[in-house]
Amino acid sequence: MARVAMIYYGATGNVRRLAHAVEEGAQAAGAETRDEPEASLDDLEWADAYVFGTPTRFGNVLSQLKQFLDTAGGLWAEGKLADKAVSGFTIAQNPHGGQESTLLALFNTMYYWGAIVVTPGYTDDRVFPAGGNPYGASSSLEPAEADLGAARHLGERVASLAGRLAMAGTAAG
Repeated sequence: MARVAMIYYGATGNVRRLAHAVEEGAQAAGAETRDEPEASLDDLEWADAYVFGTPTRFGNVLSQLKQFLDTAGGLWAEGKLADKAVSGFTIAQNPHGGQESTLLALFNTMYYWGAIVVTPGYTDDRVFPAGGNPYGASSSLEPAEADLGAARHLGERVASLAGRLAMAGTAAG
């Protein structure tokens, strides 16, 4: 069973709604999840996978989440963030408000960590009604049911791949 942490920042509750949908998808795929009101570095060490969420700010990750990611340098230096599945979700004010660039910017940190970026791509029909974002789950303002469905698919996909990675690591160890 994979362990998946939803780590996000948001002020209005809309990011939280996407986080809960991602968590529902991960749980449906059999994962144990964490969705704490305030994440810690312990959550990063505990998890086999992370799904990060942020509102988009000028097409970039919100500073509060970026600050949290920057505190993970010690875990990164110890190699504790490598080879784990990771993905992301975001919300912007409008459909062309920078969702894709925000997710791409988020993933820059993950590449340094040596994490394995998992995107929804076009692997499920639930992606299309939500706008067809192949980089992660996204929404404009308040998430519609289609957005939540795409987020659930993302959670399922991350949990499934994280479970396979964890099993492969156990077999190799």
